[in-house]
Amino acid sequence: MADEQWLEMIQKAEKKCLIQDGKRKVHYLFSPGEEMVEEYNCETDVLIRRAWRKKSSLGGEGQWDVEIGDPEEHFLNIDQVLIKESSSAPFVSRRITKTSLEWRIRNLPYPLSVYSVTAEPDSKCITVRTTNKKYFKRLAIPDLERVGLLPEQDKIQFTHNHNTLIISYQKPQKVYGLEKKILQEIKKIKTSKEDVQCTKSNR
Repeated sequence: MADEQWLEMIQKAEKKCLIQDGKRKVHYLFSPGEEMVEEYNCETDVLIRRAWRKKSSLGGEGQWDVEIGDPEEHFLNIDQVLIKESSSAPFVSRRITKTSLEWRIRNLPYPLSVYSVTAEPDSKCITVRTTNKKYFKRLAIPDLERVGLLPEQDKIQFTHNHNTLIISYQKPQKVYGLEKKILQEIKKIKTSKEDVQCTKSNR
């Protein structure tokens, strides 16, 4: 099972946890030379940031690849920095809420009627197109891949506001289940005495 493989990977990783500024920050060290950082909201237990880094081909530290969240500058790779600095270029960021997986594509000025957002099971992604052929993007869905699910059209909703296309995908029960198991593993990690304890969630 795909979800069991992801859970086992988390369980076997070398992990450190820090509670700071209302966030539970977790650092994972995998082998060989791959690391991941996550940040969770202490009150809601919702994941607000996830980033990956692998060693470069020369053995040095590679660049961060942000999977979830609006990255801080030190998390951006050079391509993302160039895109972000161009005020007119579309820029994709991902979020997770209690009930959905979400993508925000900024700097898209076209009206809602122009966009087509389609589930692509064969490619395991969501495709965004415009009828004026000004924009095309394939959006990966790692959360579904980790539980062995394919995207479904009836779970997709999208809206447009302030030059931002917001795409929401209803979170499947298998994703809920995996999130719960991962959170249980994270809360087993010992934190230092100086850390402020998180508020308990009802989740």
